[in-house]
Amino acid sequence: MDRPPPSPLTGLFAGPTITSHYSHMRKVSGLRIAPTMMPFNPESQRTGRPTAEDNVPNSFELFLLAPGEKKVTEETDTRIPSASVFTFKKEDHTLGNLLRSRLLQSPHVLFSGYKVPHPLVSEFILRIQTDGSLTPRQALLNACKELVHDLGILSREFTKEWELRKMVGEGVDGAANGTH
Repeated sequence: MDRPPPSPLTGLFAGPTITSHYSHMRKVSGLRIAPTMMPFNPESQRTGRPTAEDNVPNSFELFLLAPGEKKVTEETDTRIPSASVFTFKKEDHTLGNLLRSRLLQSPHVLFSGYKVPHPLVSEFILRIQTDGSLTPRQALLNACKELVHDLGILSREFTKEWELRKMVGEGVDGAANGTH
């Protein structure tokens, strides 16, 4: 039986000089995969074939910042007046949509939008343009302060309702058991 020709990628990382640089990587189907992209997957261990879960980053990489990594960076947009682009590391659609919607409620914000460049990379890019009466950074800080205030109110109201429901539930249970 004839063997199929080898894949052009099979020997890509072969050789004495490259092998030593990639010795910490696991070889899968002729390619070497970085350990940070390899959570333990018993299915791929058993079959020897890579699965979709092999490319998922470790869960802690989704929210822990690397040493020296900044949470938010700002880049001034030179093409549009009073505009900046903010990159938020280790965040997703939840915060992006909250900030975008709160920014659009400000009368000084002309445009606010965000995008997530890739679903496996936990970051989003927020673009803000203001009317010039305040900077995009000031608009973002104001929106953050307003959100923290609103979330504090939500937390207090939820806790109050939760405690009231617990008291009502205990009263009903106590009446059913014959104890007052």
